[in-house]
Amino acid sequence: MIHLNGLDFHVEIEGSGPPLLLLHGFTGSVRTWDALRATLRQHATLIGVDLIGHGHTASPADPERYTFDWASRDLSALLDSLKLTTVDVLGYSMGGRVALHFALQSSQRVRRLILESASPGLEDAEERARRVAADAALADRVEHDGVPAFVDEWERQPLLALRPHVPAGVRANQHAQRLLNNPLGLANSLRGMGAGRQVPLWPRLSELSLPVQLIVGQRDRRYCAVAERMRGLLPDARLAVVRDAGHTVHVDQPQDCAFIVVNAIDNKLTGGVGRC
Repeated sequence: MIHLNGLDFHVEIEGSGPPLLLLHGFTGSVRTWDALRATLRQHATLIGVDLIGHGHTASPADPERYTFDWASRDLSALLDSLKLTTVDVLGYSMGGRVALHFALQSSQRVRRLILESASPGLEDAEERARRVAADAALADRVEHDGVPAFVDEWERQPLLALRPHVPAGVRANQHAQRLLNNPLGLANSLRGMGAGRQVPLWPRLSELSLPVQLIVGQRDRRYCAVAERMRGLLPDARLAVVRDAGHTVHVDQPQDCAFIVVNAIDNKLTGGVGRC
């Protein structure tokens, strides 16, 4: 555990090479990246962190502590505690949104940005308001019904469906990892860092002059469109579309995902692969 800004954060460090900060998605943890770690740790020093409200990290009662601004401040404090000036950052889904905020808030600390199935946010104010309301209702159900019932509901979303070839053991491990989360932490993460709470970052993408590797699954039509648009707005970006993968590319196609990440670390951004 590392104490940051008044909270205890679970952090795991392994490997050698340039530091790579790993940011999981909603309901995830450092275990999100297990299928990639054996490859990635040969090319980078991996810094896996359980984000606030997830895994073994603290789950404070105040939902105002769960914001993108606070998440960025926590990451800066983490780098300070590890005496790191800059890092590469890999973020998936919610972790990708956190990574985007961190790169814009502390651009001098991010060397390269790798975003898997990530979005700069919802632009329409009414759509954001509807999402905030939906996430608030979902948060209440998490606290009322408990994590197992919530995870069953969460995994039934078409967006999160794994590809048929993913082994049963992998599915079981992901399900078991999600069950370890704290209901208060998940609920407050929805209230504070849900998609509706994200200030749209589309107008600021042009500020990110650093290299950006975008990764998206070919079967994830929604995020394919988002990633295509992001590529056009970012000054230095490539988009890798991974065949036979959905939203969770690192689970559907872990070897392909690891290959793309390693290339990005080596400053060889990957384009193409599949097509949206």
